Amino acid sequence: MTNAVAGLGLAPDAAMVTFPIDMFLPGSDITPVEARKREFYDGLTRWRSAFAGDEAGEAPMVRVEATNVEDAFARANHLMLANRWGDGLPLWPPTRERVDWILGGAAQPRRRKLGTFPPRGGVTTVESCAIALAMAGGRPEYLPVLVAAVDAFLDPESGSEQLQAASGSAFPVVIVNGPIGAQIRLNSGFGCLGPDPQRPAGASIGRALRLLQQNLGGALPGTGTMAVFGHMRYTNAVFAEDEEGLPAGWEPHSVDRHGFERGANCVSLFYASGAANIIRRGAKKETLEEDVVQGLHRVAGYMRVPDVHYLHGYTEGTPGFVVISKVVAADLATMGYTKQSIREFLYEHSKVPLDEMRKAGCMAWMEIAATAAARDSAQQDPWPIAEKAANIGLIVAGGGHSSHALWLQAYTYGVIGREIKLPAGFNDLVGEADSANAAATNS
Repeated sequence: MTNAVAGLGLAPDAAMVTFPIDMFLPGSDITPVEARKREFYDGLTRWRSAFAGDEAGEAPMVRVEATNVEDAFARANHLMLANRWGDGLPLWPPTRERVDWILGGAAQPRRRKLGTFPPRGGVTTVESCAIALAMAGGRPEYLPVLVAAVDAFLDPESGSEQLQAASGSAFPVVIVNGPIGAQIRLNSGFGCLGPDPQRPAGASIGRALRLLQQNLGGALPGTGTMAVFGHMRYTNAVFAEDEEGLPAGWEPHSVDRHGFERGANCVSLFYASGAANIIRRGAKKETLEEDVVQGLHRVAGYMRVPDVHYLHGYTEGTPGFVVISKVVAADLATMGYTKQSIREFLYEHSKVPLDEMRKAGCMAWMEIAATAAARDSAQQDPWPIAEKAANIGLIVAGGGHSSHALWLQAYTYGVIGREIKLPAGFNDLVGEADSANAAATNS
């Protein structure tokens, strides 16, 4: 109820008078409403939101008192958990000083409104992003990426309004292109979807986005989000494409999918429902051609499933992203494959026999699909998992090894691209971060 009210633009702590649901069923007795009319009057005339802030337009600061720094940190974390502002892991308290430091990475004014976070409808500003990034242990040079990712998240075509609250446990994936990835030490190689103490940017940015989903969007388990499992919801997935590892003639994802200029700093956001690791290389002494073709067939086999999630992004979205390392990309290019021909191969070999779709009860889902193309796809046998091959995402990232590929199966309405806006002093921020890292390494 609170999320629904806030989603209409009212304050999240708006005055409410609650009654049992049976009062509103046919033939019920509504006289208790008359007896409690004073509560309605008071709610309309006396209530003032605790979020209203002072005359300067700022929300009141939370004060934490303690005997030492360690005690203050513990008390602040207990307070954040008690108010359901945290995610269960330790957080940096977002002090005014720390948030102002993070805002050094802002290319826009701190109060610039980016939109409202669904479903609760919390107003989202550049400062909101800085607060979340401060809590997540981030740095100023990460802020431009987070702001761009939030802007993409809030795009109506992303499907965030539904997927943020739905039971499917979808999570945002943010792919970064351009030199900013290397500048902020965002991982594009070994372990790019996991923890890396030398490249912590992805975890901090993804965690900050998650905190915004929760604290502004109301995505609390079992109330604001009905995600049955909620996997990957501590840090989401934020990584960079390995552009240096692209074979000659292969364009980065940002150019390929969104039409950005090569070398532009940008993000691409979609929702995934899971990740499957695929053994890609052969077990014996296959020829390069055998190894490449067999690997593509194995990837297509993971894609070839009666998944009704594919229907949501059937026309303009994606059934998912295939992630391959630079070594695999080089082998494919050596055998004459391009990004387009790889997609076409996977598109043809991932089609699902219509009989399997019937057995899995997918025909009814096709009948109620949102687009005509998705509904009409029920006439095709075998059933293609997307309207066109170009919808299949293909990214070069991960460690320099040929043994595995990754299938990020999607549950998404669109793939949203945004350019990253940098502040005037961005290079100075990067230099300060590099100096701090070097000093820590040598200490």
